[in-house]
Amino acid sequence: MSAGTASDKSARVTPAHIRAMKGERPIVSLTAYTTPMARLIDRHCDVVLVGDSVGMVLHGLPDTLGVSLEMMCLHGAAVARGLERALLVVDMPFGSYEEGPAHAFRNAARIMAETGAGAVKLEGGRQMAETIAFLVARGIPVMAHVGLTPQSVHVFGGYRVQGRGADRARVLDDARAVAEAGAFAVVLEKLPASLADEITAAVEIPTIGIGASAGCDGQILVTEDMLGLFTDFRPKFVRRFAELGAAAEAAIAEYAEEVRARRFPGPEHVYADTPQEAGR
Repeated sequence: MSAGTASDKSARVTPAHIRAMKGERPIVSLTAYTTPMARLIDRHCDVVLVGDSVGMVLHGLPDTLGVSLEMMCLHGAAVARGLERALLVVDMPFGSYEEGPAHAFRNAARIMAETGAGAVKLEGGRQMAETIAFLVARGIPVMAHVGLTPQSVHVFGGYRVQGRGADRARVLDDARAVAEAGAFAVVLEKLPASLADEITAAVEIPTIGIGASAGCDGQILVTEDMLGLFTDFRPKFVRRFAELGAAAEAAIAEYAEEVRARRFPGPEHVYADTPQEAGR
């Protein structure tokens, strides 16, 4: 896969392609939870992640901990129907892999079978290395995730920046451990930029940043964040590339006004008694 294949619809992106992009052009990634959004994203991105952020963005949960395996499979299958070329990666939700490698394999295999995903993503560093190696050895590509891991939010005491001060060595060790275990890429979340750059130079697999550094091998954002559709809170690392939430609310308000004033539906939106009169 050449560096310029983002617009090549003839090639389905695979984990091996992403792995080979280390040091080449930046890897573009976004989240999706529905078929229509997947269709919009597909031609522009290398990786589409069905993140467990779906729990907060679409289901109104306070965090990702309440997301179930069934939810991930449902949304993963929906996104798969909207993709032609991007690599589909599905998050393993909290409680679906921490018990041990065999438990993780059963659930990862279910995700792959029910969604058609090309890979799964799981959170954790050195403590998850054995599980990552177990999955990879059995044919399940794994994207790792270190730094701020939202499923551990209560352990961290909130959504805090990781890897500062004495904690720097831990995060670097986590990244090295998941790379050595066989992950094909690693997400770096909410780290000092200098640490993200150090990790990117230290590991042989691509790093995908979210609140990390422009020097990472790629970037990912939650699509609803960058489009201004999710407005409950806004992390520092989010850039709004559009304000679709405000535009949608304005359209809804206009619709409501038109209905109450009986200006909608107009003559052009209703049907006549005969097809001839309606012109169709």
